Amino acid sequence: MVNDIVANGGNNVATVGSDVTLQLVIFSLLGEEFGVSIHDVREIISNTQITPVPQAPSFVEGVINLRGQIIPVVDLRKRFNLEENTDKTEVKVVIIEVNDNVLGLVVDSVSEVLNIPSDSIKAPPALVANGIGAEYIKGIGQYNEKMIILIDLQKVFSADELRSVSDLA
Repeated sequence: MVNDIVANGGNNVATVGSDVTLQLVIFSLLGEEFGVSIHDVREIISNTQITPVPQAPSFVEGVINLRGQIIPVVDLRKRFNLEENTDKTEVKVVIIEVNDNVLGLVVDSVSEVLNIPSDSIKAPPALVANGIGAEYIKGIGQYNEKMIILIDLQKVFSADELRSVSDLA
């Protein structure tokens, strides 16, 4: 499991002493903490205007204009079929790059960047985090009594979905 994560580009791996650690940006959805590789994250923005796009896939919140670049924005709650967030006052958008596609992810909050020891990451159970399927999960990490769900951004969006979302930009 950990070898898959380390072998998957190795970009999110750091060495602290003799221990291999994964550098993760931690965010929350419905009180659960999730992590993605810091190398997949371009930046984090708050309170930006998201413009809806007609006939976009249901999980697409809309697009944003980030310094002249139009970026499609996906609501992870919708993507994972979770309860929708009705409070849009404190919107956080994590700008990521997946397979050369730049997009934003709407999350509830972004808390920190952590270095998690790779030996603390276990394979995901069949059903984790309020019903999010294991196919989207790289593993479950534990760090200082916290459980962190590592999202596999390569699997959250199919190639066709990435293409259709990127066409919105």
